[in-house]
Amino acid sequence: MGSGLTTAYDQDTLRSVIREWKAEGLRTALVPTMGALHDGHLELVRRGVQIADRVVVTVFVNPKQFAANEDLDKYPNDISADKTMLESVGADLVYVPNNDEMYPTGFSCVVSLKGPASVGLEDKYRPQFFDGVTTVVAKLFNQASCDYAMFGEKDFQQLAVVSQMVRDLNIATTIVPVETVREPSGLAMASRNAYLSEKELALAPSIYNFAKQTAANINDGMNPKEAADATAQKLTDLGFRVDYVEARNANTLDYVKNNNEPMRILTAAWLGKTRLIDNIGV
Repeated sequence: MGSGLTTAYDQDTLRSVIREWKAEGLRTALVPTMGALHDGHLELVRRGVQIADRVVVTVFVNPKQFAANEDLDKYPNDISADKTMLESVGADLVYVPNNDEMYPTGFSCVVSLKGPASVGLEDKYRPQFFDGVTTVVAKLFNQASCDYAMFGEKDFQQLAVVSQMVRDLNIATTIVPVETVREPSGLAMASRNAYLSEKELALAPSIYNFAKQTAANINDGMNPKEAADATAQKLTDLGFRVDYVEARNANTLDYVKNNNEPMRILTAAWLGKTRLIDNIGV
C-alpha cells in the first residue's frame, strides 16, 4: 500500500503512475467499478491489497452496457464518497475517466464474445450488456496493464465472460474471483439496492434464501430444472417478476445434464423497479 490516494482522469496519467510502480518491481491489481461503492466493492480492494503492492480502482459508468430503457441517467454517482471509502481500505489510485477519454470521437471497436456470453442468462435479457462490458474492460486492461484484476462472483456470468476474454486474447492480467459480499439478511450487496423501498428490502433476501433451498433440494437428488422452476414459482408468488432461475454448470454455464456436475444456481428477478441478480454454488 502506498501513501494516500492519487486520482487520474486520463490514461496518460494512469499509465505514467503504473509505469513508475512497475519500474520499482511492484505488483499491481485493478478493480473496475461503476462507482456508487459499497462493501462488496471494498472487499475487492481489500483482496487486491492482500495480493498486490498497489491497487488501482476505476470509476466509470459505462454507457455501452446500458440499453435505452435502463437506468444510465439515474445510476448512483458520488465520487467524493467513493474516494473516502477507497482511501479507508488502502487503494492507491482511482482512475476517473470521462466518456470522451474512453470513447473519443470516431471510436468504432466492439469486443464481442460467444461462449459464456451467449448462454441465455443475462445475455437473453440484456443483449447489449456483455459487448459493453468486454469492450470497456479490454480498454481498462490495456490502459492499466495490471498484474491482477479483481471481479466479484455476484456477477457470475460476467466473471466467466471476462475470464474467457482474457484467455482468448492472451491478456497478461490474472483474473481473481472474489466471493459475494452479503448484507446480514443474506441479500447480495449491489449499488442498485439503493432503489429498494423498505418493504422491498424485507422481501429481497428471498432470492438468496430460496436459492439455498434449491441447492439443498438438488443435493438431495431433485432434478435441477424442477428445483429451479419451483423456486421461480415461489418468487413469483411473493411478487417478484422473474427473468430466470437456472441451475447451470459452474464451469461452462451450459445446462446441466445430471446432479453430479459442479453447479451454480443463478437468479435474476425484478422487485418493483429494481432488477436483482444473485447466484450460489450447489
